[in-house]
Amino acid sequence: MKYGLIGKTLSHSHSKKLHEFLGNNEYELKEIPPDGIESFLRNAAFKGINVTIPYKETVMPYCIHDDTAKKIGSVNTIVNKNGKLYGFNTDYAGFLFMANNANISFNNKKVLILGNGGTCKTVFCAAKDNNAEKIVIVSRNGENNYENISRHADSDIIINTTPVGMFPNNGMSPLSLRSFKKLSAVIDVIYNPLRTNLLLEAKELDINTANGLSMLAAQALYAHNLFFNIKPDESGDNKKIAELLSKAEKHFSNIALVGMPGCGKTTIGKELAAVLAKDFIDTDLAIEESTGRKVSDIITEDGEPFFRDLEKKTLAEEAAKTNRVIATGGGSVLVKENITALLQNSVIIFLERELASLAVKDRPLSADLQTMYRQRLPIYKNICHHKIEVCGSLQENVQKIIEKIKPN
Repeated sequence: MKYGLIGKTLSHSHSKKLHEFLGNNEYELKEIPPDGIESFLRNAAFKGINVTIPYKETVMPYCIHDDTAKKIGSVNTIVNKNGKLYGFNTDYAGFLFMANNANISFNNKKVLILGNGGTCKTVFCAAKDNNAEKIVIVSRNGENNYENISRHADSDIIINTTPVGMFPNNGMSPLSLRSFKKLSAVIDVIYNPLRTNLLLEAKELDINTANGLSMLAAQALYAHNLFFNIKPDESGDNKKIAELLSKAEKHFSNIALVGMPGCGKTTIGKELAAVLAKDFIDTDLAIEESTGRKVSDIITEDGEPFFRDLEKKTLAEEAAKTNRVIATGGGSVLVKENITALLQNSVIIFLERELASLAVKDRPLSADLQTMYRQRLPIYKNICHHKIEVCGSLQENVQKIIEKIKPN
C-alpha cells in the first residue's frame, strides 16, 4: 500500500473516494486488528497514510511529531520520509474549517464534548485555542457522564466525537437535546450518515449544525498536501476544499422520491439513477424480492400494518446506504421513522402529479385517491426539499430534478 487509511473497522469510510477526487487513485482502505498495528508501522511499507479509530493515539510512539500533533497527543496522518515516520494532525485544521464553514464560533462559549477518544483531544484543543470559556468532556464513566449530564444544560455548543449514530448503526443518538435550552450550535464529527439523528433533532429545534463531511474533506486536502509535499496556500486550499466538498456531497447524497402511488417514482427513479450513475432501489420491489410476494397480496392478505412494518425495516436498511436513488412507497411518509431514515442521507423530491393521471391497477390502498391525497399532501410538502410537477416526457422530468439538485 502506497497511500491509504488504516483503522480497525472501515465500512463507514468515505476517505478513498475523497482522495480519488483529489487525484490519488492509489489510496486504499486497510483494516488492521489491534495486534497488527506494531508490525505494520515497523514495516512501514507505505508513503503516506491516514489513521482513524481507534489508533490515533496508538501510533504516537512510532512517529516524529509536528507541533500540532504533539500538543494534541493524537496523529491522523503519517508520512514516510526515507524510513522515518512523521506524524501530523490534520483533523485540527479540518475541524476548524468545519466550524468556520458553518459560522460557529467558540468565543466565550461553554462547550460540551461527547466522548474522550483521540478526536476529543483534537476538538478540545481547537475550542480552547479559539477562546471557549469552559469546556466539559462527557464520557460513559468519567466525572461528567450521561447520568449527570443535566448539570451542563447551560451549554452553548455540543460536539459529538463518539461513533454513536455512525453507519451501520444509523438511528442512534448519544443524547436528547430537549433540555439544553441555551444551545446555539451542534457539531457531529460523524460524516456517514450525512445527518445523524443528533443533527436532525437539532434541525427540528432550529439550532445551527455542522456535520463531519466538511471536516473530512478539509483534513483530506491537508493530508494530501503532506503526502505529496505540496506547499500550503490558505485561499487556494479553501477553494479546493469547497470544490471537494461539493463533489463529495453530490456523490454520497441519496435522492429520495416521494409522492402518491402511480406518480412515476419507479420509472423516473430508474432513469435518474442511470443518468447520475447512482444505484437504484425501489422499496416496494425490495420488499417483494425479500418476501417472494407482491405488495398488493401482502396488504390484502396480511393487512396494511403488517406491510408498514416491512416497509419501515426496508427503508431503514436502504436509506442508510449512500449514492443511490430511492423510489419510496406512496404511504411510507405516514411513518415518522421512515422520514427520519430518509433525511439522514437524502435530498427528498416530491413528485406531484394530477390525480386523474395516477395509476391505480394492483394498488389496493388507492381505492379512495381523494381522501388519501388530502391526508398525504401536507406531509409530502413538509418533508421535501424540492417539488416538481410530473408532466411531459420522462427525460424532461428527470432534467427537472437534476436542475433542482444542482449546487447553488
